[in-house]
Amino acid sequence: MGAVVLPVGAKVGIPNNEAVKTLPDQIEGFRARGPAVVPDDGGFEARLVDFGVQARAVRVYASQSGDLFQVEVIKTINDSGAYSLLTAHRTNSQEIKLGSVGTAGFVEAARIAFFKGTNFVTVTRTGKESPNADKLIVLARSLAQGLDASEDDIPVLVRHLPYWQTSQPWARYAVSSNGLKQDVQGQPILNEVSFEGGSEAVAARYEASNLVIVEFTTPQLAGDNDRRITAKIPELRQTGQPVPSAYRRVGNYSVFVFNATDEKTAARLIDQVKYEQVVQWLGENPYWFEKAQRLYAGTTAGVLIAVLQSSGLSILICLAIGGALGGILFQQRRKSQSSTGYSDAGGMVRLNIDDMTAESDPGKLLGEASPRSVK
Repeated sequence: MGAVVLPVGAKVGIPNNEAVKTLPDQIEGFRARGPAVVPDDGGFEARLVDFGVQARAVRVYASQSGDLFQVEVIKTINDSGAYSLLTAHRTNSQEIKLGSVGTAGFVEAARIAFFKGTNFVTVTRTGKESPNADKLIVLARSLAQGLDASEDDIPVLVRHLPYWQTSQPWARYAVSSNGLKQDVQGQPILNEVSFEGGSEAVAARYEASNLVIVEFTTPQLAGDNDRRITAKIPELRQTGQPVPSAYRRVGNYSVFVFNATDEKTAARLIDQVKYEQVVQWLGENPYWFEKAQRLYAGTTAGVLIAVLQSSGLSILICLAIGGALGGILFQQRRKSQSSTGYSDAGGMVRLNIDDMTAESDPGKLLGEASPRSVK
């Protein structure tokens, strides 16, 4: 990403309009004290070009009880620049939390810093000190609600870190060569990394190891940087200068591991970095019709599969219930048939006029008649 110099008109007391728009006269119960101004911070303002800063303004607000708070808004070219500023402002003990204030930020007793969209914001208590940060949080969250969220997420590259959920709160993000060398110092190989074309980088610690992932916007830029890096490492080693514990190109990433305990540990850490390409159209997507067709086909196929699955499940349930009921009726019929003798009358009453069927209870039959004597 090319450096963006602050406008010539951005001087002390002459606020930049884009930054001033985010600092209204009143925020909830906090009222502004005086106009917004552009601060004169000397050397630090020169460093702002490493983050793609476009505008900057500061304004003081007072609560209803008289507490004073200084609010500074720095607007950058993109969300990544604002997130990079956030990571640059935190100390090693400050944990960046997602969604606490704005998109991500950290909270202290006297200061809150967060980013949302292309805005990096700090809210600082001035005057008397207080261990209670409630008013700070109320002012910061109220201001954040009025900011454009843009993508409302941290840069995607951070999510490609190994175990990113645990490493993200302590990671550093860079959108320029100077920013990366400030985050990872004493490594001359990083001089070979070019941020031409909008490259970005993230650095995170894993125990003793320091992992750096640099993402290039095209395969050509990734290839050019890879050739420079691989050629420079042997030169640095021969002259006794620090070299990476391991280095590898992964897709459009250049992945470094510094200060690892051994090469195997460094290699295992790089193995966990996966390149996932994301394509975004700056204007209207020329392939929207094909995308709509694929979406329609996928949705239709999903509905069809769901219908077939539900129909198949219904058939199976019906077969199971029918089989169970049929089995019960069959067993009852067999039991009924086994409890009676054979009958060719189908279970109905039959007259035994041919003496072919034995009576079940012969005792109930009359015996043969005895001849009567004739008198």
